[in-house]
Amino acid sequence: MKKNNIPKDYVNTYSIVGFDPETKELGVAVASKFLSVGSIVPWAKAGVGAVATQSWANPLYGIEGLELMAEGKSAEEVVNILTENDEQKLLRQVGMVDANGNSATYSGSECYDWAGGIAGQNFACQGNILTGPEVVEAMAATFQQTEGDLATRLLKALESGENAGGDRRGKQSAALLIVKENGGYGGVTDRYLDLRVDDHKEPVKELGRILDLHQLYFKKSNPEDILLVEGDLKAKLSAALQKLNFLKVDQPTDDEIFEALKDFHLIENFDERVQEKGKVDYKVVEYIDLLLQDEE
Repeated sequence: MKKNNIPKDYVNTYSIVGFDPETKELGVAVASKFLSVGSIVPWAKAGVGAVATQSWANPLYGIEGLELMAEGKSAEEVVNILTENDEQKLLRQVGMVDANGNSATYSGSECYDWAGGIAGQNFACQGNILTGPEVVEAMAATFQQTEGDLATRLLKALESGENAGGDRRGKQSAALLIVKENGGYGGVTDRYLDLRVDDHKEPVKELGRILDLHQLYFKKSNPEDILLVEGDLKAKLSAALQKLNFLKVDQPTDDEIFEALKDFHLIENFDERVQEKGKVDYKVVEYIDLLLQDEE
């Protein structure tokens, strides 16, 4: 494998594609010493599959790969078809998973050292210009051992890859793409989660911070987190909303408190956590507490 004279436009990276058989979510997580890697590597379509195209990245692997999987071909069949017809296949690297959990990974023999991948049920991880095979080994083990939603498992795998050495040229960008049927904003697309860190000293850590925010703002409330706004909690929220200028009176009525709380939800982008009058999500209360701490 090639080791020296690495060109600047070479997409050296490590990535993982994954499928959750329970939620039917498909996704890709990727990190690289490359500007805006999320604009090139990850591709996914709900009910079809997910693709990570890297090394001398070929966007057609994403476009045509999803088309072929939509026709019913497995991830392995698609990788074989695409690489067979690619004159530069020895420079390519790709990972795929289909909507049945079948996976495949391919690393051309002319990818820069270290390059390789691991494929298993519901996932495939791969990378090039890595510190060594321990990067993809750590990613594979973490994905299989971690519990939680697909986004969490993919991010944890990416973090493990970084902790094991990651891209030997350094760090610059990271991305996380998750699709599911009607999972996009307003339920009109499949793009449930599309987060990118294009240029950062610690892109994987920053991606984790943004994922936390996404789950806070857009994840629907858990029933066990719903609280009645009464007693001490009502007094606490009333005082907080006054301090945050959502309430303009010293002794507000219940209706005024509830209306101010609704305004807070909408202005702070907690659309998915708005509750019926007289109730509030505990996560919103936590967020209000943090806002007040920042003001002190």
